[in-house]
Amino acid sequence: MVAVILGTGTNACYVERVDAIPKLTKRMSKSPITIVNTEWGAFSNGLPLTEFDREMDAESINPGEQIFEKTISGMYLGEIVRRVLVKMSKVGGLFGGSYVPEKLVTPFVLRTPDICAMQQDTSRDLEAVESVLYDVAGVKSDLSARKTVVDICDTIAKRGGRLAGAGIVGILQKMEEDSKGLIFGKRAVVAMDGGLYEHYPQYRGYLQEAVTELLGSEISKNVVIEHSKDGSGIGAALLAAANSKYEHDY
Repeated sequence: MVAVILGTGTNACYVERVDAIPKLTKRMSKSPITIVNTEWGAFSNGLPLTEFDREMDAESINPGEQIFEKTISGMYLGEIVRRVLVKMSKVGGLFGGSYVPEKLVTPFVLRTPDICAMQQDTSRDLEAVESVLYDVAGVKSDLSARKTVVDICDTIAKRGGRLAGAGIVGILQKMEEDSKGLIFGKRAVVAMDGGLYEHYPQYRGYLQEAVTELLGSEISKNVVIEHSKDGSGIGAALLAAANSKYEHDY
């Protein structure tokens, strides 16, 4: 019923009744249902943005565009963390004094797989965190700084996952409204694809947490969020097959 991709970029689509789309007349479709491509990465109204979000957006190749994508997708989470670390280095002396390593000021040097790797570190001295900081960003760190870095990674991942979860709930609520109460009374499937969702367990957990919190335990138990491996590729193949069948009558 709903399909979401959370990887380098993000998007979502869902099954909608044709008569619930005012701009789409019945003459334009023989089917009572259609698929709506939300392009939700472009959503921005009401999003609470930080100074780091605004700075990153202003310096991007598309300022003012794809704001939702810039807060939840794999392309940007690592960069947001990097910007927070630079600010904390300058103002809070995170890595000693006002020292900011040269590599750390390089945009996008810290990637989302890096912050994911640091969050998986369960060693007593956070050795993996130490390694990532030094190898990727040229940062020498003590244990206290490494713990702070992990907390920052968790905060950014939590915000991203919860915002993505809120987006899913928004779609489900729209479907419920248009179906006059038929969606939440039965099993609803949300198919997820993308490396960010697949490989970042904390992010995945925060997304599920937000869906449960916003829908409530009774309704959310009927919402099944499933990972669909290569869902975008399979979807493209199905669309191609459908086009061949109906356009060329093969």
